[in-house]
Amino acid sequence: MLVVSPIMSASEESKPRRLHGLLLARSSIDRAGDVRTNSSQLDLLWRSAKILVLVKDRFHAADTALLFHDSLSIHGVGERYFLGIDRETGVGYFVWHTDEEVIDEEDLRTLRQIGATLSDKEAGLAVHALGLANWHHTHPCCSRCGAKTRIGLGGAVRMCDVDGSEHHPRTDPAVIVLVKDETDRLLLGRQRVWVEKLFSNFAGFVEPGESFEQAVVREVSEESGVLVHSVHYLGSQPWPFPASIMIAFEAITSDPSAARPDGEEIVDLRWFSREQMRDAVKSGDLTLPSSISVSRRMIEHWYGAGAVEDLSVIHGSPHG
Repeated sequence: MLVVSPIMSASEESKPRRLHGLLLARSSIDRAGDVRTNSSQLDLLWRSAKILVLVKDRFHAADTALLFHDSLSIHGVGERYFLGIDRETGVGYFVWHTDEEVIDEEDLRTLRQIGATLSDKEAGLAVHALGLANWHHTHPCCSRCGAKTRIGLGGAVRMCDVDGSEHHPRTDPAVIVLVKDETDRLLLGRQRVWVEKLFSNFAGFVEPGESFEQAVVREVSEESGVLVHSVHYLGSQPWPFPASIMIAFEAITSDPSAARPDGEEIVDLRWFSREQMRDAVKSGDLTLPSSISVSRRMIEHWYGAGAVEDLSVIHGSPHG
């Protein structure tokens, strides 16, 4: 394993470089862990709750907002998961997840489609709901004995009645890295499976026994051939497609000439100054990630003033 310790000067450490305004990292709902253990209270909350309807992986929604149901309108085969309580109003929130076609096709939206337009409350509910639904869908059986499991704690766990084990939702940590050289140019890569001209930051899952910083150095080296240092944390955002959290970092390479695509996952690399990026976006020679992704915010963060206007052509969403 390639291991390089992060190096950062005192002046670098003092710079305010955290990301702000991550669209899927907003939530104003208390997840109310104390309520999950009380099935009677959950039943009571359900009767007056605001309920999201999730059909497979799409929400009942308008073009810019989620649509909520009451318990009397919920029918058919599905599962309910508790999302939390608005402590100001006392209202409980749930999601009803079903595979049945209970909503007209034209009234369903994916989180990718509407994530950028949601309120803080709706964004927090949506990522929680989708993450839970994805996990329950793919983990119906006990990983120890293979028996069927049942929902417990309002959807926060699955329980095996055969061996008594409890299984908790998984969130897979993935690092995503904004790579710069010492002249502050930005390095982006294009994956083979992406649409033509779509470039983004480097990302990958953290391996067992590996720190975030070690994963940053390894992933960048594997995908681009460059060795980075001065690893600095920027922020994080849930990415429930299906079950990740993106942990964002920036890092510097002292040898930009070493950049080479790995030829497997990454097939092209490009260095950009701010002027080069602006011109490439406006000419159609470069497409950047979607506005709900942390990769998009990282690029805008590096670009600085005028990023929204200068980089306004948005397509694709390779990763969070």
